[in-house]
This record gives sequence, C-alpha cells and structure tokens, in this order.
Amino acid sequence: MSKSFYHFLMKYRHPEPPDAISIFANNAYEDHSFPKISQDYHELSSYLELNALYLESMTVFDEAWELYIVAEC
Repeated sequence: MSKSFYHFLMKYRHPEPPDAISIFANNAYEDHSFPKISQDYHELSSYLELNALYLESMTVFDEAWELYIVAEC
C-alpha cells in the first residue's frame, strides 16, 4: 500500500450530502492525534476504539477500511 489510511480517508471530506464515512473523514481531519501515517488496521482500530468519541460506530471504520484495501490493491 502506498498511502496511509488517513490520506485515503481525506478524499471523503465534504461530500454532498454527507454520509457516515464523510462525517468520519471530517472528524478525523480535526483530530490532531489521529495516526496519520499508519497503514495498520490494528493500530488504527485500537486508536479509534480508545480515542475517537466522534466515530458513530466501528462499522464505519470497517467500511472505510474495505474501501481503502480495494483502492490500494
């Protein structure tokens, strides 16, 4: 994989109308502690479970992760 999950996620910021992934992307952008260079599912998942009160559900992360994997293959 060439780019980080965060970098991939940023392409989902500000769509009209907003959906769960775009809301996640907008909040991750505002989260200055988000692991911006990570490409590791477990590192990101652990961070989000412990720190991302803005994430509606971990299902949203899993859906975004699947899109990331497909895009990076």
